[in-house]
Amino acid sequence: MKQRIYAYGRKIGLDEASVVKTCGSYYRNYGLSVRGLVMHHQIDPVEFDEQVDGSLPLEDIIKPDVELRAMLKSIKTRRWAFTNAGNNHARRVLKCLGIADLFEGITYCDYSEPDFPCKPEREAYDRAMCEASVDDAQLCYFADDSAKNVEAALNLGWTAVLVSPAIRTMGADKTHLQIQSIHQLPTVLPQLFN
Repeated sequence: MKQRIYAYGRKIGLDEASVVKTCGSYYRNYGLSVRGLVMHHQIDPVEFDEQVDGSLPLEDIIKPDVELRAMLKSIKTRRWAFTNAGNNHARRVLKCLGIADLFEGITYCDYSEPDFPCKPEREAYDRAMCEASVDDAQLCYFADDSAKNVEAALNLGWTAVLVSPAIRTMGADKTHLQIQSIHQLPTVLPQLFN
């Protein structure tokens, strides 16, 4: 994925010496490299999505995850996908994993919007709640591999779990749950499972 992002960056004129640093900086500062490319280079995010995410051979890379499917099926509350991916990429990934049918809906980055919101921006979380028809932040449970995204969810009153093989610390006043694999979710949120 990163190599395709860098190739796109070179295509729009970023030089070889700075493309990795620039795209990495955009990812860290804006939640997505494409957000920085839109803001600073006026690229078409739909074209980016087609040429980067859309060109990935996901069906050759991602296989059905039977364990993940069983775990998700055992959740006794509504399930809603919330991603920084575009719609097509997000749906392809869920389908490849064999879990697309387990979600009531999905909140994704709509690249057709001129200034689309993405995690960790508050507007993205607000959109997810609105699209899922949830008014109470305390009813939102969230797992993500980005500490910034988890921190943003915690700041809104969501229950959030960081999924990371490495132990990461967040702000001193932030208490958060952490697991090394999404398959461990029932160990930190047993109240959600049958």
